[in-house]
Amino acid sequence: MPTLIHRRVEAARAGTNPAVICCVPSGWLVLGDVQFLRGYSLLLPDPVVPDLNALDESGRSQFLHDMAVLGDALLEVTNAYRINYQILGNLEPALHAHVFPRYLMEPEQYRTSLPQSYEPEYRQSIPFDEERARPLMKAIRKAVQRRL
Repeated sequence: MPTLIHRRVEAARAGTNPAVICCVPSGWLVLGDVQFLRGYSLLLPDPVVPDLNALDESGRSQFLHDMAVLGDALLEVTNAYRINYQILGNLEPALHAHVFPRYLMEPEQYRTSLPQSYEPEYRQSIPFDEERARPLMKAIRKAVQRRL
């Protein structure tokens, strides 16, 4: 059964996913649908697999390396103080990694919590906007490409 991840990867391949930052060896880097934490991004594998364990050793290493490269790029361009990485796959049963920049300016009660601890209304408060996101996506892409 195709998941949202499958559909997003198909759109990235077709050049119709406006959130694509760039292609990396293991898949696609995309900006998140909401930007309550500026720079929130995902790594989508291509081809899509059910989970990390479905990849061979080389594929796992590449996926995790690309995820860390994205984190390094986000640290560079967003001035975040740390990066949170999540690979869950509970709602969308296809491998994908969430990469969240974390900021010292976040409210105290959220700064050391999971990004999902933010109030749902706040998490939905800043939807992806291609025009607004373009400079950030370009900066992330350049920082990623320097590291590949």
